[in-house]
Amino acid sequence: MVKKAGFLFYLGVTVFVGAAMFPFMWIFLASIKQTAYLYGTYAFDIFVPGYTWDNYVRVFVNHPFGRYLLNSFSIAGLTMIYSLIVASFAAYAIARLHFWGKSVFLGVLLAVSMFPQIATISPIFLFMQATGLRNTYLGLIIPYTTFALPLSIWYMTTFFQKIPYELEEAAKVDGASIMQTFWKILLPLAAPGLFTTAIIVFVDAWHEFLFALTINSKQDMMTVPVGIAMFQGEFTFPWGEISAAAITVTIPIVILVLIFQRHIISGLTSGAVKE
Repeated sequence: MVKKAGFLFYLGVTVFVGAAMFPFMWIFLASIKQTAYLYGTYAFDIFVPGYTWDNYVRVFVNHPFGRYLLNSFSIAGLTMIYSLIVASFAAYAIARLHFWGKSVFLGVLLAVSMFPQIATISPIFLFMQATGLRNTYLGLIIPYTTFALPLSIWYMTTFFQKIPYELEEAAKVDGASIMQTFWKILLPLAAPGLFTTAIIVFVDAWHEFLFALTINSKQDMMTVPVGIAMFQGEFTFPWGEISAAAITVTIPIVILVLIFQRHIISGLTSGAVKE
């Protein structure tokens, strides 16, 4: 009975992983197929007579894809850094200060992140146009940070609340200032939360499409999602190049997750078990 249950468990896990990986594998398969086998009778075949890596070459030769990657890395990275700095200070203050309506404030803060992007795109676009921030990195970093901060502050607050206050008191007795205590004691202890929040903010900024399409319309300022959307031929869409670009964009995120997976898992599971 135990063996049967174990078999069913691993079978279920295999099916789940297969279903989750199927879209990625199918796009990868499309990216290495020759153009002639992307359509017609071979469109849904896994094995075809011809494979090629030319689609990956054409992504960088026929399009300024390297520039798109640089833009996305710069915008997502700066958004992540700025969001972490602001969220860390704000979350520490919320976790340690006692004021009336703290729970209501956190609830409102979280509700802000639920506003649909389409409802805010018009005023943000007009603001960026009036301030001359269209087609600049800052023109995307500002709205990205606006949407990233509520969830980042909420998430970081839970980590600072779990750190014993006695550690701060001990640091004060030893003569440490508030900033020294914050940087040298509290932040290292909240590292799992920082890493998890950083990955979430980076991925959200990396994949964002609507603001990037509306605010940065010049080709040399486009991010990767918008750049891929602009891949088009005269009479048809280059599905091979689009698939190759999608795989290329996914690889940096996979690498980041693999590098920091231990910190991410620690952050996601923190507090799951009551001490």
